[in-house]
Amino acid sequence: MQYDPIKRSLGKVFNANPILRKLFYRLLDLLLLRAWHIKKELRVFASEYKKQEIEILDAGAGFGQYVFSMSKFSSKWKITAVDVKEEQVEDCNNFFSQINESHRINFEVGDLTKFRKDEKYQLILSVDVMEHILEDVEVFKNFHASLKPGGMILISTPSDQGGSDAHHDHDHDHEEGDIHGFIDEHVRDGYNINEIENKMKSAGFSKVEARYAYGTPGKISWKLSMKYPITMLNVSKIFFIILPFYYIIAYPISFILNYFDVNGNHKTGTGLVVNAWK
Repeated sequence: MQYDPIKRSLGKVFNANPILRKLFYRLLDLLLLRAWHIKKELRVFASEYKKQEIEILDAGAGFGQYVFSMSKFSSKWKITAVDVKEEQVEDCNNFFSQINESHRINFEVGDLTKFRKDEKYQLILSVDVMEHILEDVEVFKNFHASLKPGGMILISTPSDQGGSDAHHDHDHDHEEGDIHGFIDEHVRDGYNINEIENKMKSAGFSKVEARYAYGTPGKISWKLSMKYPITMLNVSKIFFIILPFYYIIAYPISFILNYFDVNGNHKTGTGLVVNAWK
């Protein structure tokens, strides 16, 4: 499946004004199961730090969905967002300036293999990024150095149970191949849960907790909410007209499945959610 053309088409519509962009973020929060998992973890973090003035890094921020989500937890948080794509950085800075948040939210171009700000951040968020970076241990070391003592990193990334599309762009038998990304160039077939725990500990993290996401409920939900609609849109743009009616039927089912995925314990899954503390 080709995500990028669909994303560009949606971007042209929802970037027309800030209200539509906020609506786009809201739709992503509802549809993307990984957003459910991330927001669950952020709520736990916010319960302790909501009233504190802290600095946060979104490492690989993309089009700013999670920066916007984090900005709503507390007006005291200052957020820096880094991405390799200049056009996305410029676009996001323009948006957050339009909604009068540029005084505490800033996007900048950066390479995570080199980006390091010694003991600056209380939280680092990295969603669907590490599967694209070959020098992952170097990035983990930079994350560790950039965290304040006691700070936490939150990572969402594909597992090695079928969550990466690194080698399956045209493998129709590998149904979960595209779950975790709008970009095709993955450098690994997802992380083994022990592998990522050991790599993060080797980078200096004192405590690492990793759990599976996208268990059985999540896999079914992903097909209903993402795979089938995007497959239709790749066939013809006329399905943009049909899509709202499709979601009226499909989304209530996906909602229930997402709830069980987020609140269940999975022995295996195509995604990983990792928390690590300095």
